Amino acid sequence: MITKPKGTSDIYGRDAKIWKYIEEIVDGVMEKYNYNYIRTPIFESTELFHRGIGESTDIVTKETYDFTDRADRKMTLRPEGTAGVVRSFIENKMYGESLPVKCYYNGTMYRYERPQLGRDRELTQFGFEVLGTDDPISDAEVISAAVNIYKMLGLKDIKVHINSLGDSESRDNYRKALLEFLEPNKDKLCDDCKKRIEKNPLRILDCKIDGDSDILKGCPTTIDYLNKESKERFEELKSYLDILEVKYVVDPKIVRGLDYYNHTVFEIKIDSPGLSNAQTIGAGGRYNGLVKQLGGPDTACIGFASGISRVVLALKEQEVKLPIKEDIDVFIMYVNEEERKYAVYLQQELRMSGFTVDMEYTGRSLKSQFKQAERLNSKFLLILNSEDLDNGEVQIKNTETKQEDKISIEYIMYYLDEQLVDMEDSCDCGCDDHHDSCECGHDCKCHNHE
Repeated sequence: MITKPKGTSDIYGRDAKIWKYIEEIVDGVMEKYNYNYIRTPIFESTELFHRGIGESTDIVTKETYDFTDRADRKMTLRPEGTAGVVRSFIENKMYGESLPVKCYYNGTMYRYERPQLGRDRELTQFGFEVLGTDDPISDAEVISAAVNIYKMLGLKDIKVHINSLGDSESRDNYRKALLEFLEPNKDKLCDDCKKRIEKNPLRILDCKIDGDSDILKGCPTTIDYLNKESKERFEELKSYLDILEVKYVVDPKIVRGLDYYNHTVFEIKIDSPGLSNAQTIGAGGRYNGLVKQLGGPDTACIGFASGISRVVLALKEQEVKLPIKEDIDVFIMYVNEEERKYAVYLQQELRMSGFTVDMEYTGRSLKSQFKQAERLNSKFLLILNSEDLDNGEVQIKNTETKQEDKISIEYIMYYLDEQLVDMEDSCDCGCDDHHDSCECGHDCKCHNHE
């Protein structure tokens, strides 16, 4: 039997509905923030990621899926979304348009790493970028938008961790201090960090092996080496987050793993012990030099990305009740061929009128059709028989109240409209609809409260 590759997943059933719901929330929030959707290729020139992400990063040295196409060109499956967006920004001369350019994406990424909880080789990320402004307001907006997406999904205990890497001068000063600190223990570092100490020592702080080791205890922090301009900028960011009522903590340990970051870096975490190392569900930062590095004009940018699989894990860990549709409006039942043909016609009419409808396709008995309707959680049954059809009527049954009515075919849609509206007026979140305040976290219409 052929099986799926290691580190990939089949998303179907209820999980697929959760994924689609997350995507819908992202689309809705991005529309409110006036971000436009962008779709970039799944594979790009290998050089884009080597130059854009950084030659010394684990992603480039160990994790990218590289291949040579039939024209002997070196290609790479995208490991992250920012570099592709920046390439598109340059190639399509978006910098000539009204700045800033605000866009968001949602797509698959590929990294060859050890699969574990919340970490796959094929991962799906949503993210957004603001290109063309250095104003700290845009930093605060990106963080705020990310937090609001998680809140709209119903997640709780959201914690924003922020730090500043400063400008080039600040980073150079910090780099010198860090090298001086590491010098006595550089031989104790892992093999990867021994290479990083020459190319990009900040990445040692983000190492999976040395990052939490005793070697780095008492390590200097980036904030200690911010120059006056960088300090003022960081304070300004915090003031905007306060205005937006985004709670945050300053976390000097955050440096992020990609080479292109400067000034603001941040991670969004949740308190969910069951998620193990997957408690960070989203992260981002400012990358003012990347556009120029990839051949475009000097352009200030900031972005954010979040793995959907980690968000799904968080939703399950916190047992968030999502308003996901897990039923259908109508199931049509029949016995003979005449009734079957009319069922096909009626199903089409109802679907085109906005109802969710299904019917029997495999020739099962009426008893089996009842069981199928139950499995599909159908709200109503339309039971066809030839005699009723000759009289222009159908039998309809409410599966919850068990009420049965025989109605005119011409009246079906009006009947269903009225009945379904009545059902929607009651709370379907599973909470007690007689209490004074609803705690389901969703926009329901319980009795005595909204």
